[in-house]
Amino acid sequence: MAVEPIPHWPGRMIGSVYVRSTRPIPGESPADGPGNKPGDGLGDGPGDGPGERLGERLGDGLGGGPGDAPGGSRSDLGAGTREQAVFVHGLAGSATNWTDLMDELKDTVDGHAPDLPGAGFSPAPADGDYTVAGHARAVTELMERTGPAHLFGNSLGGAIAVRVAATRPDLVRSLTLISPALPDLLPRYGPARVAAAALPRLGEWVASKMRLLPAEQRINASFAMVWANANAVHPIRLRDAIEELRRRDDLPYAGEAMIGSARGIVAEYFRRGEDNLWSQAAKIQVPALIVHGKHDRLVRPAMAAKAYRTFRQVRLVLLPTAGHVAMMETPQVVAAEARRLIGETRLGNAPLAS
Repeated sequence: MAVEPIPHWPGRMIGSVYVRSTRPIPGESPADGPGNKPGDGLGDGPGDGPGERLGERLGDGLGGGPGDAPGGSRSDLGAGTREQAVFVHGLAGSATNWTDLMDELKDTVDGHAPDLPGAGFSPAPADGDYTVAGHARAVTELMERTGPAHLFGNSLGGAIAVRVAATRPDLVRSLTLISPALPDLLPRYGPARVAAAALPRLGEWVASKMRLLPAEQRINASFAMVWANANAVHPIRLRDAIEELRRRDDLPYAGEAMIGSARGIVAEYFRRGEDNLWSQAAKIQVPALIVHGKHDRLVRPAMAAKAYRTFRQVRLVLLPTAGHVAMMETPQVVAAEARRLIGETRLGNAPLAS
């Protein structure tokens, strides 16, 4: 039997979203919010070997910077001079998708993972805005509290992170993207399903039919889509994901949040001009790390080549045994790469000599 996974980090409402953190606000005890039970989302998985690099502009080797070097900004979330990190989940995910990676990095940064508006324990947004720009505003508001932070994003969260890094460079120290949902003219089967569900009326019909299926069936299908090996999911994480889905089935806005967020990311695939996500990626000046799983069924690993041409400072990593959620499947490996990036930014956000 696999080692029992760690409990999910405690959380509390900060502004308009529910946020889980590895450290509480200075002087505050860990919150007793509704999501503080062990395991209410996805996560955990065996480690992996070192990633296979597709290309680099920041140097060679895995690195692994010091844990608590000064450089963070003191704020109402940050504790003293410790550096901060913000983790943004993907479509149908929640802050708990980052539990294991946050644990791996807890001696390097103070981690804060929001449930996006309408996801996890966050309420529906007051304005009903589930676009990428709307989600980016919620993340920006959180980062205005943390101060400049290392920004992480997975899938939809990767698209949101790109938008934040491009529009608020003062808040982002480095950018780590895991299977980011950036526009792709050759989407896979999974994104095609998302696009179909985002169509007017069809999306609502699909959502209503899906809710008739047992939560176990829906969760198993989800894990089979996003993990390279769904059998690697710990039974406790599987059980808790099922319980969480049942809880969300009773929320009146759950379907709207899912459909609205799906429509938001689909809209980005057809956006043109300066607001196109690739155009915004080209403006980002902080160092970036982009991680792909070789067995990703949602985002093509081949998109790393376009990322290499687009981002100004970027290192690409391909994990040979991971799928769409490498931070859950291989948290130790992703953490090693992230520590290296964070260590490099402590040298002044300058690329290292190759």
